[in-house]
Amino acid sequence: MGVIRRGFSAELDGVMKATAHARDWVAALEPRERERTGIGSLKVGFNKVFGYYIEITRANSHLAPDDYIRKQTLTNAERYITPELKEYETLILNAEERILQIERRVFTEVCQQVALAAQKLLQTAVSLATLDVAAALAEVAAVNGYCRPQLSDDNVLHIENGRHPVVEQTAVATLGERFVPNDTHFGDDERIQIITGPNMSGKSTFLRQVALITLMAQIGSYVPATTAHIGLADRIFTRIGAHDELHAGRSTFMVEMVETAEILNHATHRSLLILDEIGRGTSTYDGLSIAWAIIEYLHNHPRLKPRTLFATHYHELVGLAELFPQVANYNVDVAEEGSTVTFLHKIVPGGADRSYGIHVAELAGLPRDVIQRANQILKDLEKHAPTTTIEPSHLNRAQQIALFPETSPILKELADLDINALTPLEAMNKLYEWQRRYTPQ
Repeated sequence: MGVIRRGFSAELDGVMKATAHARDWVAALEPRERERTGIGSLKVGFNKVFGYYIEITRANSHLAPDDYIRKQTLTNAERYITPELKEYETLILNAEERILQIERRVFTEVCQQVALAAQKLLQTAVSLATLDVAAALAEVAAVNGYCRPQLSDDNVLHIENGRHPVVEQTAVATLGERFVPNDTHFGDDERIQIITGPNMSGKSTFLRQVALITLMAQIGSYVPATTAHIGLADRIFTRIGAHDELHAGRSTFMVEMVETAEILNHATHRSLLILDEIGRGTSTYDGLSIAWAIIEYLHNHPRLKPRTLFATHYHELVGLAELFPQVANYNVDVAEEGSTVTFLHKIVPGGADRSYGIHVAELAGLPRDVIQRANQILKDLEKHAPTTTIEPSHLNRAQQIALFPETSPILKELADLDINALTPLEAMNKLYEWQRRYTPQ
């Protein structure tokens, strides 16, 4: 009920007006009957079984007028009805059903009229929706200083002073900070960019803004940049964030690998790939090996070499730029002054050698004792096993990057052994002893 506006159907308005009059009449019945009969305790009520009634206590029943018709006898009272009350009761009880029937009929008639003009209405809706999208994009572009991108069939991507359309507004409105723009350049000589740098410095924002600018350009929108030359991409593939699908039996790392497999199996030379922290869900050696192999595969596969932004904390991967001609290193600039670290959010050429994770942990509020102990452990690890980068000579052989001091009892014994003082038999016995002690059984 209530879907048809008043004034549209005279029949419906008539029923509703009559119903309203009947309810007003019943509402005024009690004071009117009290005055007419002189019975101050007279009441007018309603229940679902007997409908409307006039109730008079048994002590005053002799005062009931002649037009009262007894309807129900209670222990201490009598209930009556009058012909006029019965008429209004019928009108009220039947009104809701009548109103619903009329509204259904009127609504059906309206739907039939609309259906006759359905094609014109749909065309009008599509036109209005198109105008709405175009006007909204134009307004955003005018207010925020977007530029008109140049689209081409070239497999390039050049963005000057690109910005993230959402983060930019949040930075200004919420944080009161100026958003730092960044450039992006892909050509035939540079297809894979390895982005290293600290946590919270803006790597993920940079990756996302490149994808968004490409997408906005290809839907016909102006883009948040000074200039932009977008070579058309057939698809934009992203591997971003960490989430699991436990309901499907997939861990966080499994979801990461499934999504990565989808990308590697379906990407083409014209695709744009946004890969953020591939391999972080498993051990360091496993993750680094997977990340290395993916970059190598993207660079060497004959149908690939797609435009790829590869953000990572595996600083060892920066050495791949020396192995593969179309791989380049970039990092997020950082300013250090004593113990103060400032993230500049600017993407610059070259690789980073630190992630500043402990600094971010301190900003997040970890206890001071934890931060101090973490710094001690980090210094100890860096002292005994400095992180190494990938060397060209290691391209065709496995490389194990030591994270802890390399100590071995057999190496110590060998270093302390005086070979010149050994007889051939003693040397054979020593070799036999080492084989027995250090060979896995």
